[in-house]
Amino acid sequence: MALIAAFLGWMFDGFEMGLFPLIGKPALQDLLAGVASPEVLSATLDRWFSVIIATFLVGAATGGVFFGWLGDRIGRVKAMSFSIFTYAIFTGLCGFATEAWHIAILRFVASLGMGGEWALGVALVNELWTKGNRAFVAGAIGAAANIGYLLVAGLSLGMNTFIDTMRSWTLALGGTEEMASWLLDHQAWRFLMLIGALPALVIFLIRIFVPESDKWEDEKAAGKTSHWSTMDLKGVLIGAIVALGIIWAWSPMGIDSGVTTLMAVGITVVGFAVVIWGYLLPVRRYLGRAEIAGSITAESRASVRKNLLLGATLAGIALLGTWGAAQQSAKWSTSSELNANGYTNVAQFTQIATSVGACVFAFIAPIVANLLNRRVTYFLMCVFAMASALLFYQTNAVINGWFFTSAFIMGGVTASFYGFFPLYLPELFPTSVRATGQGFCFNVGRIIAAIGGLQIANLVHTFGSSANAYSALCAIYVVGMVLVWIAPETKGKGLA
Repeated sequence: MALIAAFLGWMFDGFEMGLFPLIGKPALQDLLAGVASPEVLSATLDRWFSVIIATFLVGAATGGVFFGWLGDRIGRVKAMSFSIFTYAIFTGLCGFATEAWHIAILRFVASLGMGGEWALGVALVNELWTKGNRAFVAGAIGAAANIGYLLVAGLSLGMNTFIDTMRSWTLALGGTEEMASWLLDHQAWRFLMLIGALPALVIFLIRIFVPESDKWEDEKAAGKTSHWSTMDLKGVLIGAIVALGIIWAWSPMGIDSGVTTLMAVGITVVGFAVVIWGYLLPVRRYLGRAEIAGSITAESRASVRKNLLLGATLAGIALLGTWGAAQQSAKWSTSSELNANGYTNVAQFTQIATSVGACVFAFIAPIVANLLNRRVTYFLMCVFAMASALLFYQTNAVINGWFFTSAFIMGGVTASFYGFFPLYLPELFPTSVRATGQGFCFNVGRIIAAIGGLQIANLVHTFGSSANAYSALCAIYVVGMVLVWIAPETKGKGLA
């Protein structure tokens, strides 16, 4: 039941992550139509789109730390219920937005829950799944979000038929034309946001059927959960504000305000150090109190701090590679440099190809990690991820069968990390800080991805084409090939 709950939570998480790229532009066109002239609408829309994406990434990173902290303090099940409630309800509320900034704020709050759900679900399932193969569990969780992306792609393909059907149902049930127009015009963005609240129903499944982690219950009985302090969350708040400042410095708004590239680099270096300090403050304070109380040793404290930084870097490399390669594939497929014939629905079919590949390879990666070991597996994933991205972006000049085949390969290999991390990250931390540690490691990489993603325009200018820019960004995998050898090898070791 814990696995089903975590799978559904992460699947709906993936659906809602993929939902905004599908309906974001129609929604903003609707909301900005009365406040922007046609001449400035396009530029204004692009800026708001970038702002909302950036706030989502920062919110997810912040939520990973906050809800991880909550899971270590009050329990995995309660915190996971809160996280799903947060992302479901606030996504649904986006359907009532009347201004673009409403979407930005509501999407930010929703992303807090999206970032938290992964860390909590992974911690809960790994701690309960003691008699089976944890590689299967890791693969299932890794595939879940990509099934959500598949659902979005399928919905996009049938959007026109879907809207016509919903309009007929609305009128048949007694709704007015005005109501149907409000709900279903502009690609039905309001209706799709409203149904984004449905995952809240998973909470009933969780609260009724899913047991709390025995390992966490033992930690609570031993008094170790009492070392967490609400006051330490001020660091997370500071980190989130500074992270938004970094995104602003690289955004068109920052450039228009006179921020030069050199200034943006300086803000990024200093700001990112502050972000790391802020996000780590709760767990550092916890470890200090636990050591004083005799709950952990000085050696364990040092090991956790080292693993936090290593885990975050390894996850950040994977996330930056994904956002710089696989996540750009659907957009690239519609570009004039590739789709000269103007094929329709090519973006949707590209997302289907990459998502199916991701589902398959998410199951393969943890099995390989069990057969070999964790470090060798991560090294090989970096090698093949970089190779698959270069294969996709450097061997395709037109849309054909090979394009979708190579998209499947790239989407799968670059997403293999998301089957690997649910296996590896829980092994880096003891039960007392597992949810917080995983939340920090997996989600702080989103900020790295956001910063890297904002460099794509500069890379396109430097390398002359989108394909070369995406290929260059994948050089980040080389860092992972080197860094993994100083990370702990955890194969065969049980969860502490």
